[in-house]
Amino acid sequence: MKTKKLNKKILRNRPWLEFYKDVPATLEYPNISIVDLIKETALKRPEQIAYEYFGYKTNYRDFILKIEAVAKALKSYGVEKNDRVTIIMPNTPEGIISFYAVNMIGAIACMVHPLSSEKELEFYLKLSKSKIAITLDVAFEKIYNIKKNTKLEKIIVASAAEEFKIVMSSLYWLKEGRKVNIPYGEDVTSWKTFLKSSNFYKGKYEAHRKASDAAVMLFTGGTTGRPKGVLLSNLNFNALAMQAKMMVLSDYENTSILAIMPIFHGFGLSVGIHTPLYVGIKCILIPAFSFKDFANLIKKYRPSFLVGVPALFESLMRNKFAKNDLSCIKCIISGGDYMNSELKKKVDAFLSYYGCNASVRQGYGLTESAGATCLTPSDIYKEGTIGIPFPDIEYKIVKIGTHERANVNEDGEICISGPTVMMKYVDNPEETFQVLRTHKDKKVWLHTGDLGSMDEHGFIFFKQRLKRVIISSGYNIYPSHIENVINTHPDVLTTTVIGVAHPYKTQVAKAFIVLKEGIKPTAEIKKEIKKLCEKNISRYALPYEYEFRKALPKTSVGKVAYSVLEEEERNKKIGED
Repeated sequence: MKTKKLNKKILRNRPWLEFYKDVPATLEYPNISIVDLIKETALKRPEQIAYEYFGYKTNYRDFILKIEAVAKALKSYGVEKNDRVTIIMPNTPEGIISFYAVNMIGAIACMVHPLSSEKELEFYLKLSKSKIAITLDVAFEKIYNIKKNTKLEKIIVASAAEEFKIVMSSLYWLKEGRKVNIPYGEDVTSWKTFLKSSNFYKGKYEAHRKASDAAVMLFTGGTTGRPKGVLLSNLNFNALAMQAKMMVLSDYENTSILAIMPIFHGFGLSVGIHTPLYVGIKCILIPAFSFKDFANLIKKYRPSFLVGVPALFESLMRNKFAKNDLSCIKCIISGGDYMNSELKKKVDAFLSYYGCNASVRQGYGLTESAGATCLTPSDIYKEGTIGIPFPDIEYKIVKIGTHERANVNEDGEICISGPTVMMKYVDNPEETFQVLRTHKDKKVWLHTGDLGSMDEHGFIFFKQRLKRVIISSGYNIYPSHIENVINTHPDVLTTTVIGVAHPYKTQVAKAFIVLKEGIKPTAEIKKEIKKLCEKNISRYALPYEYEFRKALPKTSVGKVAYSVLEEEERNKKIGED
């Protein structure tokens, strides 16, 4: 590690360095791949447990051997450097191992939500141009249905129970998996058969990759709401892991993290998996999280670290604990969505009451910046802040629509520059140009589309999103996509979708629907619209409510008055209270 001297130029742009001296100004990043960074940890701690999965424990030495076996299997299936392999998995050993194995052979891992709709899966597979997909059995049927429309040549199917010591019949993924009839053959292979192929591969399987090489593709609506593939490099992920380690500044010996945030989520993959594995923290893999099981998970595994979205910590307070049940938790980080000050106070009080000495640390980042760029210090908190930037990450608040720096405490668009900023949006130069902009200082800045400010000490404050993105349990929901789907129904004239408050998801989508002239709303039409949504929209993004309206409120220039609908919903909520 290298620490820059705090000269006037550095302090002018990054005043938090003087205010919070424990965080170094900069770090040295090795010119290696994502998996190489984990291999370095494995060399230092071969016997330490890397992950645990329902009682099944794997140490770092065996973890690397498993990665190597899958890397050989991928090579035997013809995967070459720079090819793209789509991984459609929750937090299972096969998902984690596949991610690093794809990186080991120099290919690009494309991470996809298993609950994505057929249309979304088709879009992701077409954009990635993947010839091979590795999936959980419950997602197989959807992939198989759209395979002919993509470049897919082989589907490798794993079960959530592959590495179980004891099969847990209550596990959602396993129960769902039993219903799947998989036609194994030339183009569909089981995980076990796939692994066996590694025994016959004798060629070279490790590719030398540089930090600047592409490594991961994650899918997001970005700052404009249209689906895009975010291309991230080895450096993006490795820099984040090294920065996050310095920001937490903790004793990591014999510690563990409850890996609840999914690996197809930027925050979950980078902060919940790659960072702890680099540091040497045991990852307790949770493939399907249920709020009602939260207390049991903590009591059973006694994790040292909790990382999740605000809705997860709100659900924590709905569980029952004994006096010191939360004393095991040493660090708790909220990201993926903004946690308001009132919720933080309630969660902190709850943690303290049940024996936890830590308070919630608020983080901030985007998929376009590998998941995290900013975190509140453990010993300093200002109401409304999302913290201070990681080492080598610069924040700039610019006046809306310009590159001009806003004044201290003045609201503007949050812009980020540093080694975790994405390479580009895949096959989308127009959108890339909109969000990655070179300013007068010759640096590339990521325009986040978020409104915020910076105080005199360099603390960042998040205000709101500039776009109409709905944040539900940390996931981005894009109203325009839902509206487009509903508007395809033959009886629908127009639709508007807004986010409405939800007791533990923060927000959920609500659809306001205007039917064509002469058509009256019926239970049958609502049922048809819901079915249409279920086929074309991911489960987490489905509207929680559908309301028929004769007309929608409009502004003076004829646009839909979203704020009027939002105000109506807020007043309705107050009335219910």
